[in-house]
Amino acid sequence: MNPSTAQATVVIDELVRAGVTDAVLCPGSRNAPLAFALHAADAAGRLRLHVRIDERSAGFLALGLALRSGRPVPVATTSGTAVANLHPAVLEASHSGVPLVVLSADRPPELIGTGASQTVEQPGIFGTAVRLAVTTAVATNAAGQQARWRSTVDRVVATATGVRGGLPGPVQLNLPFAEPLVPDADQAWSEPLDGRADGRPWTAVGRVRAEVPPLPLDPAAPTLVVAGGGAGEHPALLGGAPLVAEPSSPLWGHALRAAPWLLEESALKPAQVVVVGRPTLHRPVQRLLADPDVAVYAAADPRGGQWTDVPATVRAVGSVPPLAPPGDWADRWKAADGAASAALDAALDKGTPRGLRLARDLIAALPAGAQLVLGSSNPVRDVALAAVPRADVTVLSNRGVAGIDGTVSTAVGAALAHPGPAYALLGDLTLLHDTTGLLIGPDEPRPDLTFVVLNDSGGGIFSLLEQGAPAHAASFERVFGTPHTTDLRALAAAFGAAHVLADGPLAQDLGPAQGLRLLEVRAERGTLRQGHAALRAAVRAAVAAAG
Repeated sequence: MNPSTAQATVVIDELVRAGVTDAVLCPGSRNAPLAFALHAADAAGRLRLHVRIDERSAGFLALGLALRSGRPVPVATTSGTAVANLHPAVLEASHSGVPLVVLSADRPPELIGTGASQTVEQPGIFGTAVRLAVTTAVATNAAGQQARWRSTVDRVVATATGVRGGLPGPVQLNLPFAEPLVPDADQAWSEPLDGRADGRPWTAVGRVRAEVPPLPLDPAAPTLVVAGGGAGEHPALLGGAPLVAEPSSPLWGHALRAAPWLLEESALKPAQVVVVGRPTLHRPVQRLLADPDVAVYAAADPRGGQWTDVPATVRAVGSVPPLAPPGDWADRWKAADGAASAALDAALDKGTPRGLRLARDLIAALPAGAQLVLGSSNPVRDVALAAVPRADVTVLSNRGVAGIDGTVSTAVGAALAHPGPAYALLGDLTLLHDTTGLLIGPDEPRPDLTFVVLNDSGGGIFSLLEQGAPAHAASFERVFGTPHTTDLRALAAAFGAAHVLADGPLAQDLGPAQGLRLLEVRAERGTLRQGHAALRAAVRAAVAAAG
């Protein structure tokens, strides 16, 4: 057996022993040892292999698998720009705490700087975005290397999963492989390569759990809880203070539906706010947290992550004690939520804004146990503003750095890791940005996944921002609206996906999530800004009337 084959075989075996159940592979020459080892593990039923031709999409596929499963997922690439194409997924994994493992094949170090093909400086290529970056020595025929290879894999996986008390996140294991890169006929090696006989990892790593002191807040004060993604469920927060939660938060199913519309109502201003996770969607939240008259506290991330404090107003970070604000405080929020919800439904039943109505109707139509991945532009905001929260639906979104890239692949990966029906709500640009995510080979695992695509031929999110104001109308459409004429039916056909053009009740068009499907919902962007303004005015009037 040649050294590269031996090393790759041991690395993949140890990854499986450390808990890996899925792996993603991109084709290449320098990573051929990993390809053969992964294929053999898949054939033996030890892991499930997913092969993709585009490294950027492959990175987000691995991200989606890890995001939903919570398990480390490796993505193996060849050397050169193939590794660089993983950077967007690595950044998202870093900021959202997802255990992504980069297995980057490399050239031997003596070839760096010599003009050798597909050769770049791969150690450190991801900078501070990875929790750990390790480059192994080039394997040789010498005995005694198995222990080093296996212990390195266990250290990498322990770092990725955060078992030692740190926040989970991406890691890089850079593997310089010398030729030959393919297995040879002689399978002999200088020592057994079987690892521990009991099937355990070479190094068993125990989990560290930190004790966090409670926050020094007043449990009886009028308190509002604001929750974003990425910080656990915090069951102590349920049933006490009013809760405004973003859809990607585990707390969203217990939140007040219309709370995002109520944050600037003076009668509902809290004395203190508890921040959970990373709330990033709503500008009124940021204004509330910056208010000098409001005491702001942050719930400690049980995984060891940083706390959110954009305006630098957090007074303390810790565990949240049981909250018991005044009963009339909670009652005022519930009454306002009821009035705002009724106004929302009355306006949305008239059909506009189309994205908000689609978000409301989609959440209501999903079967229990479903999973929904949300695009990071308008879709996640539309759900936050219009949908009735549900605790029996799993909602995911790439909110670490909130980019639209890789969302199709993330949804595919998450669907492959989800035991129930899977859906995704995207805008048309988000879909087009990652169309290679729809490219799934005939021998690859395929999910049952329905993409609900709001097609308004461009970037609707910008209509709601400052650049969408009438003063910028002359330049807006070309440089922000970015219209296109893509035929989504033809696009779906090219990738072997079914296409449905919504023309009836959403629940009827949605149907069961069988195979890969695109459900296209067409809309106009021209009245989006005015529609949101009118809806905001209607909600405020209803809350004022309810008093």
